[in-house]
Amino acid sequence: MDNVFDNIFDIKDNDDFLRQSLDTFRFQYDRCEPYRRYVELLGVDPDSVNELEKIPFMPISLFRTHRISTEPTDELLFTSSGTTSGQQSTHHVASARLYEESFLRAFTKFYGAPENCNIYALLPSYLEREGSSLIYMVTELIRRCHDGGFFLYNHDELIERLEKRDRDRLTILFGVSFALLDLAETHKLDLSGVVVMETGGMKGRRREMTKEELYPILKERLGVEAIHSEYGMCELLSQAYSRGDNRFFAPEWMKIMIRSENDPFSYCDNGERGCINVIDLANRFSCSFIQTDDLGRILPDGSFTVEGRRSNSPLRGCNLLLDELGLKNE
Repeated sequence: MDNVFDNIFDIKDNDDFLRQSLDTFRFQYDRCEPYRRYVELLGVDPDSVNELEKIPFMPISLFRTHRISTEPTDELLFTSSGTTSGQQSTHHVASARLYEESFLRAFTKFYGAPENCNIYALLPSYLEREGSSLIYMVTELIRRCHDGGFFLYNHDELIERLEKRDRDRLTILFGVSFALLDLAETHKLDLSGVVVMETGGMKGRRREMTKEELYPILKERLGVEAIHSEYGMCELLSQAYSRGDNRFFAPEWMKIMIRSENDPFSYCDNGERGCINVIDLANRFSCSFIQTDDLGRILPDGSFTVEGRRSNSPLRGCNLLLDELGLKNE
């Protein structure tokens, strides 16, 4: 697998990304049976795929019902926090080292080496269950950092650690949305200089709030100028990061494409809102080409936004395909 690491994490330009993507597509078509079936049901000839727009993107919902992997064995098994249907996505990860390499390189690219950071985590809902890819990532970052730790609901201890932090080092507070809101509502703090990193939604703990509602409260009560955010999910092995203003930047081995909300096989122009497709080349031994249910748009500087989730209305052209694969639309 060593040459895979060199190829994925040494992408130099768009042509190199295309070459790596086409190689990955053919590898996964050959070795990931559910993905191959999906491509065949689309009537796509793999030999005709010669550009990113021609690569079939697999609906993320298939992770709930199928083993999406090119390999017979797993080193890690990640699960989602659940869906409205009660079904969890399951991600079979063949190489723990590949996941670690991906998140460490992305974190270092955007925030510097974790060894030079203080990293604290307020992630109670994730700590209280097994199989969280986020907990795996943050655990490794904390293991490597200068000072850090996990906190459940012990806000006073967290605040004490933040007040005693080494202020010559970058300090990052990872937090799930509802836990950050709980902290903000019960304490008015001055965390100027601290990166507050929001990692997800309310997860059924509180009323769902948009980022436009949530972030002004967090900024005012926590005393920070911006709320950073991490865009990742259990089905991916890579993350994009936002330093504020809902503008996410992806590492070189990850690319966002925006498809039409009504037609999953056509793409939007830059600046036009649609559904997010993700290419994650670190997902080499799973599926690197994923249709998510998130909405967003590509901005002129190459960053992208995340603007909620699409409704459960069926996507034109997908019903029969998903039924054929044993997954009915909800």
